[in-house]
Amino acid sequence: MTAVDVRESRSVEEVAGAALAWVRAHREAFALGEDALAVDGRVNASWKPLGELAQVCATVTRTAPPSNPLHASAHDLLSFAWEQTGHGELFLRLQRLEPFATYPLEVYAALASAGLRYEPYEAATAVVARTRGWQCTEQEPTRRLGVLNAESRSGIREHGRWSPALERTWLGGLPEPWTFERATGYAVTHVVFHLTDWGRADGGLPPDLESYLTDWLPAWLDTCVEARMWDLSCELLAVAGSMPHPPAAALEAWPRVAAAQLPTGAVPEQGGEDRGDGDDFAGCYHSTLMAAFAAASTLRHTGRDQLEVLR
Repeated sequence: MTAVDVRESRSVEEVAGAALAWVRAHREAFALGEDALAVDGRVNASWKPLGELAQVCATVTRTAPPSNPLHASAHDLLSFAWEQTGHGELFLRLQRLEPFATYPLEVYAALASAGLRYEPYEAATAVVARTRGWQCTEQEPTRRLGVLNAESRSGIREHGRWSPALERTWLGGLPEPWTFERATGYAVTHVVFHLTDWGRADGGLPPDLESYLTDWLPAWLDTCVEARMWDLSCELLAVAGSMPHPPAAALEAWPRVAAAQLPTGAVPEQGGEDRGDGDDFAGCYHSTLMAAFAAASTLRHTGRDQLEVLR
């Protein structure tokens, strides 16, 4: 027997529940500090984690029925995230300070997708989005897709077409599969997330991309699991769950990912046996959120009783 085999049987839903329990226990670490509106504020340590929390919980509440404990946990965390933004008022203040920054809209869009909206911010951003300065902002293609998706979610007229941006991404070019590496892996996942509205829309993937991912996603995921890259592995599992027909071979990675989850519910970004106890927020929060996201996306296509990932 392998180390995975001897563990108690657990379901994908139980993995998600443990992950969200860890997030709830550490939710104050997602809180915005006094520097949230500072010009030199650390966006990646404040707005980014809060936005990721909102995005994952928005997807979970959409995929898990209200009777499911996952729904209640995600709903509570969404309410917490919305409160952190002053029920949307902080977005308007941030927009006035940085009118051409896109990250406020991207964070707001995650909340808006769950029905949490602040009309004054949307109106102000819609005005800026009509300027040439906004429309000509230079961005990497994957980020451009993210902004287009954020505009769509927020009721703002999209400033460009999706196809040109998609064609310029790594995934959109259908490259040689052996050129896959960590950086391109994260680009692949986010292209899929934007096209499928973060796993909630089945018709977003063009047929050629879906076919390409069906062929090569299992191999990429296997490579990441072998390297114990749990954060990227969870994102790739979320990609599988976001596809209309998740590749069965990709879902076979769940036992290894579930085995990497700590007793506290945290999932480390990377590592082997010495993974700590999950108290390292910076080293666990994103991969733990991605585990919950991947589980919710997977459960959307697969019956709750069909995914016993550890035997």
